[in-house]
Amino acid sequence: MTSTPSDTRPFHPADLGTVAVLAWSGAGPDGSDMAYLLAYSLGDAAGGAQATSAAVEALLENNGLPVGGDLVDGTARPSLPVTLLVESGTAVLNLAPLHAQCQAPEEWLAAVAERGYAYLVFTTRPWPAGEPGKPVEADALKDFAGADETLTAAAHVVLPARSLRG
Repeated sequence: MTSTPSDTRPFHPADLGTVAVLAWSGAGPDGSDMAYLLAYSLGDAAGGAQATSAAVEALLENNGLPVGGDLVDGTARPSLPVTLLVESGTAVLNLAPLHAQCQAPEEWLAAVAERGYAYLVFTTRPWPAGEPGKPVEADALKDFAGADETLTAAAHVVLPARSLRG
């Protein structure tokens, strides 16, 4: 019997644990406001942080997002199976089989409306302190999101923003 090898890595959604998304804005490389999204797991899956990291990496790679690799420009890849829907003040990130959302601050909404895209950092590094529904201090976000360990363990994507309004 012959089998065809698959390009996808084994993925078990339960191994993701709790996935959270945070939206914030800040100065982009050109000096104007950039809409940023940070997606991460709390590392609370049954297998612990190591299983969570492996599951997030498989999720990303199965959706065409290399971890620790080059920036993926989703504006130039309309077939990218990762989407961002911005509607009613909410950012909704979709990558099969995950759908995660967060409330977006007004500054973020203005920046994404101006540019038409957001910069997504989806890291395999768990962040147990970034619990959904709880406020995150600016310094804590900066320390986690700006850490080399977070950035090198992440997929980086320029993701077009879509809305239901067309």
